[in-house]
Amino acid sequence: MNSQTIQPVFIDVILPKIDSRVKNIALVLSFAVITALCSKLSLEIGPIPITMQTFAVVLAGVLLGSKRGALSQTVYLVGGLVGIPWFSRGGGLIYILSPTFGFIVGFIVAAYIIGRLAEKGWDRKIGTAMLAMLAGNVFLYFFGLLWLARFVGIEAVLVVGLYPFIVGDLLKILLAGLALPLGWKLIKNKN
Repeated sequence: MNSQTIQPVFIDVILPKIDSRVKNIALVLSFAVITALCSKLSLEIGPIPITMQTFAVVLAGVLLGSKRGALSQTVYLVGGLVGIPWFSRGGGLIYILSPTFGFIVGFIVAAYIIGRLAEKGWDRKIGTAMLAMLAGNVFLYFFGLLWLARFVGIEAVLVVGLYPFIVGDLLKILLAGLALPLGWKLIKNKN
């Protein structure tokens, strides 16, 4: 498999016959809503709550590919900023001043990177699928921690914004990393 060849992502293999514009709009909007729903599954532990959003971001990238995955997270961000209360703690332009805003910006980059690697076939095997998701999470945390440091200081940023989330994010990556290659295997066996 040529690493430069764009492979179809999972959703395009299981939904190939639907009009592409309608499918793309529906998928982008669906994953924006899924991210919003996952934001409400939260545990307040400080300035940054533990949520299931990163799981939705990982899935958006790996299932939709780079462009639609990133666009779904852009719709999530813009929707929240215009006032849809789907961020973990509400919505509105004031959210730009929230310690969590950098993570939401990072969702876009993470979904794009994960999606791009999925388009190169990284989502077909457990090891590379998890590496793709881990790579996306690195960028998500880069933006999130950079922004969070403005609120908690550089000396506390890792304690507040990274360490409490490592185990949970690794579990999310493991879950998605195991499920997706299994899904590909099931599709292959069906054909």
